[in-house]
Amino acid sequence: MSNFSILSFILATSSVIVLTYIIVRRMEKSESATEEYFTGGRALSWPIIGGSLLLTNISTEQLVGLNGDVFGDKALVAIAWEALAAFAMIITALIFLPRYLESGFTTTPAFLEKRFDKTTRSMVSGLFLFGYVTVLLPVVLYTGSLALKGIFLLESSLFIIVSIIGVLGSLYAILGGLKTVAVSDAINGIGLLIGGLTIPALALIELGDGSFIYGTTILLEGKPEYLRVLTQKNLNNEIVSVPWPTLFTGMMFIQIFYWSTNQVIVQRAMAAKSLSEGQKGVLFASFMKLIGPIMLCLPGIIALHMPDVINISTQDQVYGAVVRRVLPSWSMGLFAAVLVGSILSSFNSALNSASTLFSLQFYKGYINTNANQKSIVNSGKIFGLFLAILSICIAPQLARMESIFTYLQKVNGLYSVPIIGIFLLGIFTKHVPAIAAKVGMVIGIIVYSYFSFINIQDVPIFLEDNTGSLHWIHGYFISFLFSIFTMLFIGYLYPKSRQEINISDRKELAPINMDSWKHARKASFGIIIITLAIYLVLTLLSN
Repeated sequence: MSNFSILSFILATSSVIVLTYIIVRRMEKSESATEEYFTGGRALSWPIIGGSLLLTNISTEQLVGLNGDVFGDKALVAIAWEALAAFAMIITALIFLPRYLESGFTTTPAFLEKRFDKTTRSMVSGLFLFGYVTVLLPVVLYTGSLALKGIFLLESSLFIIVSIIGVLGSLYAILGGLKTVAVSDAINGIGLLIGGLTIPALALIELGDGSFIYGTTILLEGKPEYLRVLTQKNLNNEIVSVPWPTLFTGMMFIQIFYWSTNQVIVQRAMAAKSLSEGQKGVLFASFMKLIGPIMLCLPGIIALHMPDVINISTQDQVYGAVVRRVLPSWSMGLFAAVLVGSILSSFNSALNSASTLFSLQFYKGYINTNANQKSIVNSGKIFGLFLAILSICIAPQLARMESIFTYLQKVNGLYSVPIIGIFLLGIFTKHVPAIAAKVGMVIGIIVYSYFSFINIQDVPIFLEDNTGSLHWIHGYFISFLFSIFTMLFIGYLYPKSRQEINISDRKELAPINMDSWKHARKASFGIIIITLAIYLVLTLLSN
């Protein structure tokens, strides 16, 4: 990068730090050290919640992964990850969030302790931590480093870039706590939205030889089949990464797990100053997810029309190639600041959530039951540092993966399948006992491993992936059903007693105002209509 780019990068990054510090200093502080560090003192307003949710989710693993997937698919089917996310966030706002907030839970697994028992909570917390260590944290570091290296042609090794990002991200999370993380996320989210939308606009101008309108015409009329959102196979007769039948099996449950139970995501909404603010923040993020495909999918589709200028060896390099081609040299520093902000957001969010789970569940629950608030917070900081180092070591090994986004989602299922089943039964049933949750968890992991990591051949064509085996998303759904039916069957044989049900149903004094947002259902209905309209329009354009 030029000296100007380096200077603009430093100024932009420094501005975020300063602005975050000013905003956090002016926010209300909790008298409880643990509340302040792990839940931001329950003082977050809806813009900060919405912005933090978006930036925690939208990072380089999606910019790189989803654009790579649509490029490899030669179809826009990966838009389903964003569209169904909007649906799942509606479920979070209307069903899950009120349950979490009414008892003042700090973590999502805490709900399971009230509904089942402490061991169930610990097992689920352990599965979350497993996912953060093996999947989320390393993937964020790897994709972020890959994007920076590819876009800016950095000569440093991948490990060095990973280490720098990991150190910076851990400092954010460990020293600042949730409030600092959430505020910086919201600020960086503005930059990501501007920068992310600029790239496809410039790419269309490039495609149209200087004309945005002509570039759009080429996109719509050159190969309209590239815009297919509901298909099984692409133009090369290859099965796409998200075949349309998967939308009706495992896809929705993946989204519900991520947006309704995942500590990294839900922790932001659980830090709301009121239920109304939490619902507004989640639904705002839900609406903004409908804009996500413009940033996360469109550059990959545009690249399919630019084979003469896009020279890549793997599909995960396509986003970096597009950015490098269309972005003016003077703006490289600013875009680098945007990317680094999104990387740090996802990384420090995951670190903070992992620290929260460890400190409140394992350190306070088992290691030091008499720990004071200061020692609980310190344990979280030490654990966060340990995870950061471990993630830095694992991240470079992901370079061997063909599709990083598919790897992310596939391994996520190993622990998300049983977790989502337990949460759903915890909310919608009362008679299922704790032993059922434990057995169902084990069954879910075993069945998912079998269907997703062992090639199941000779399946109906609408269930196939591009190798002829059972598609892993269908495997997700099948294992989910096994887990659910196991828990329901045990609940039928050994139901909870009336006394146990009464204990689970006992209401506690909520720490915040629990009045729902009066426009929550109307906003939800509007988001659903817009989502369906997007699918209808793209289907018509691609035929």
